[in-house]
Amino acid sequence: MVDWRSPGEWRRLWRYYQAGVVNTLFGFVLYALFVRFGLNIYLAQIVAHVLGMTFNYFTYSRYAFAGQSGSRMRFVLTYGLNYLLGLASLWAISQWVASPYLAGLLSIAVVSLINYLLLRHLVFTGGPAR
Repeated sequence: MVDWRSPGEWRRLWRYYQAGVVNTLFGFVLYALFVRFGLNIYLAQIVAHVLGMTFNYFTYSRYAFAGQSGSRMRFVLTYGLNYLLGLASLWAISQWVASPYLAGLLSIAVVSLINYLLLRHLVFTGGPAR
């Protein structure tokens, strides 16, 4: 259970979002470089996504959830679920919000918090890091 009254939990959440900004920039820069060097945009997106996911594991495990053991397989599975939740929430929000930009932003806000909870409870479950 997440104790939202704990200052440590809020610090971890803050570090999660800090790492998320770095992760997003890393993934986008990879994508942009691949496109710049002539890779098809869809191939560039999937390659950047996979490399970015690997990078994300390390930033989350060594920064946001430092000192906690993590499961790489569960991380990959939660990223797959996160992707599907992102699509579903974008669809749902876009039914009520006319702006695709605002719908995208709201979707990110909802899904990123769900992703934090998934990582906290299913991936980085506590105990010393291996």
